Amino acid sequence: MTLSTLLQRQEQTSRSIDASLRLRDILKTLPRSVFAKDPRRAWLTVAINVSAVALGYWSLAISPWFLLPLCWIFTGTALTGFFVIGHDCGHRSFANRKWINDLVGHIMFLPLIYPFHSWRLLHNHHHKHTNKLGVDNAWDPFTNEYYQDLSPTVQWLYRRMRGRFWWLGSIAHWGVLHFNWQRFQGKARSSVRLSVIVVLVGAAVGFPTLIATTGIWGFVKFWLLPWLVYHFWMSTFTIVHHTVPQIPFKPEAEWHEAKAQLSGTVHCDYPRWVEFLCHDINVHIPHHISTAIPWYNLRQAHQSLKDNWGEYLYETKFSWALMQEITDKCHLYDAENCYSSFEDYQGKSHT
Repeated sequence: MTLSTLLQRQEQTSRSIDASLRLRDILKTLPRSVFAKDPRRAWLTVAINVSAVALGYWSLAISPWFLLPLCWIFTGTALTGFFVIGHDCGHRSFANRKWINDLVGHIMFLPLIYPFHSWRLLHNHHHKHTNKLGVDNAWDPFTNEYYQDLSPTVQWLYRRMRGRFWWLGSIAHWGVLHFNWQRFQGKARSSVRLSVIVVLVGAAVGFPTLIATTGIWGFVKFWLLPWLVYHFWMSTFTIVHHTVPQIPFKPEAEWHEAKAQLSGTVHCDYPRWVEFLCHDINVHIPHHISTAIPWYNLRQAHQSLKDNWGEYLYETKFSWALMQEITDKCHLYDAENCYSSFEDYQGKSHT
């Protein structure tokens, strides 16, 4: 499905979703089996993912220079699978016991130098306020007015993050939001502090050891470039899941939970090897209906949503043309036209 088709369906859906619809009405249509945790499958996923990452690092160690780009792509994509396992841990859908979720989440996030609890708390905030203008913290677009008041330097950076350098957006999100435990309160602050200390200690031990044994090139080869591939996928998954030229972001007074979760996110099909290594993170709509659904039940849940609510769902297929259209058009947000491009904004500002 192209973005043009998505836009046509978006216009139809915005008119046809009943304002009385509640998220619980959608949840009732899902089979109970999609919420069932399967410990065997969860731990098998961990074993497969660890094996894939180990294979990636082994390939980096033995491959000639001209094969290294393929090895970086494979290893970084496999590391994205680590994030998805930690993602389920953050939503408590990996295991029933909280301490297991926290332990596995920290271990999976450690090679990525990602503080688990700060991500968990901020990401759950995103799920609670999906597409709520000024409140959602995941790819919430700047309004024209907010953008106008920014310094030229920040405007320049924002234009790059919403344009051809979208793949760096996840790094900015990681660095700016996840290491400052002072922004959290009470027990959350203590949990975030712990997670930040864990990854900082891990980096303080791991990075010098890697450099001492393999040199600066070894650090770049074995960690930095796979890490950049991981962030490419995280940036791409996130922007595609939440960005269509006319996707509705609403201020709090107008925000409708069921509409936002059912029709405010996009399902995107990726190559099967990416979906396998990243544990179907692309099957995104049921995850917004309920974060309690484990990754391995997302396809069943998505099929149920298609059977019962198919006319309200948005589906597309990953391509460079898709990314070009998103990064050409989806820059700023205004109440009348939803997304507009920087070129449109500049045209208006000079009239």
